Amino acid sequence: MKKILLIFCLVTLHAGFTFADAIAINHFVIKENPFAKNEVAIVATDSLGNIQENVNGVFNFTLNGFQDTLKFDKGTAFYRHKIEHSTFLYAKHQNDSGTHSILYYIYRHNDKLNTWHISWVLLLVIPCALFLLAYMFKKFIIIAIIIFVIFVYFNYHNGLSIPTFFESIINGLKSMF
Repeated sequence: MKKILLIFCLVTLHAGFTFADAIAINHFVIKENPFAKNEVAIVATDSLGNIQENVNGVFNFTLNGFQDTLKFDKGTAFYRHKIEHSTFLYAKHQNDSGTHSILYYIYRHNDKLNTWHISWVLLLVIPCALFLLAYMFKKFIIIAIIIFVIFVYFNYHNGLSIPTFFESIINGLKSMF
């Protein structure tokens, strides 16, 4: 009888120290908010792109350099800032498993928002390709410089600063290793 009572006490004591698994956001996507005009929603997903509906609570994100706390409910949080014109949106989330960041171009037309994921590879390939073409064809140098200036102006005009540009490339390279 004493053994049964001891085992029961140990099981009860052990159940008191059991903790739930911590919920972490390792992948997320940005979509148009279906409930508000000119706003976006951040959706927590798994590696296959399926919504993680078990993500609930408040999480810290950095959106275009500004820290914001987003309240997730069933895997979705709403970014409550209006998007007045087409822009880049660089979202970064840091948790115990590392820093997860993603760059989107949000194209606004006719009160609709289309979101396009911009890969860090594309950010690296365009300037390198222009430099390589200018190096290979000497007559192409002026055209390459003009295209590069247009590329930099487009990025800057739509909210992608030089530090964010390089941070996106560096985070992409870190995620490879």
